[in-house]
Amino acid sequence: MTAPLPHERAALADLLAEAGFVAAQEEADELVVAAAGDGPCLEGMVRRRLTGEPLAWITGRVDFCGLVLRVDPGVYVPRWHSEVLARRAADRLPPTGTAVDLCTGSGAIAAALAAHRPEARIIGTDLDERAVACARANGVEAHRGDLFEPVPGDLEGRVDVVVGVVPYVPTAQLGSLQRDTLTFESATAYDGGPDGAGILRLAVGGSARFLRPGGALLLELGGDHAELIDTDLARHGFEDVAVLLDDDGDVRGIEATRAGGSGPADGLPGAGS
Repeated sequence: MTAPLPHERAALADLLAEAGFVAAQEEADELVVAAAGDGPCLEGMVRRRLTGEPLAWITGRVDFCGLVLRVDPGVYVPRWHSEVLARRAADRLPPTGTAVDLCTGSGAIAAALAAHRPEARIIGTDLDERAVACARANGVEAHRGDLFEPVPGDLEGRVDVVVGVVPYVPTAQLGSLQRDTLTFESATAYDGGPDGAGILRLAVGGSARFLRPGGALLLELGGDHAELIDTDLARHGFEDVAVLLDDDGDVRGIEATRAGGSGPADGLPGAGS
């Protein structure tokens, strides 16, 4: 079966736009490519998208840091704004170093690190067995468990980089997420507790055990979360704390260094502070 004609593709984009999808043309193009000329398949994909099901679950793929990665239904879909965190983590990771990616999901950040540092060891962890399977399909050494629980004990004090997109939405604000988010995705992927910083604090404490002196901790967060965990970072021996910004100047994460070693490298591309 032939691919849709240009006017048919335009009609699909109009349909998506009328349904409220902001990037309607781009989504229409992705759906057409994923359907590979199969009309009934495309119709089914469009019906699914109109319910609000994540596009990546429908097409089975997502672009992240220049990589095309598999995303299975039920697995957290990596967002473009997490690329700031991934690029800075890659900058801090030595060529033959070791990194841990907490709440790895599809393994997007871990895969980006591996692409940048192919000789390094990258370990991803996640509670969700579907996420672990998906990350492994993307070539990641993924283990099922809570935060650092499945990380080999002999890596304590030896890890160069800990990075993570852990849940950080305050419980009371979950209802303010996009309408379709919690219709399809689990609240577990977003719920950071009463102030949104509960799991961030656990990640900070665990990182203090596993990072070597001079090792880097990079966590995605937003709003005033950086201020909420300042005390925890200091108590667990972190210094040189910096806020990571995207190209629009929005807060996307924090970077901190485990005390006792050399500080962060300066002038590396990919993140603002």
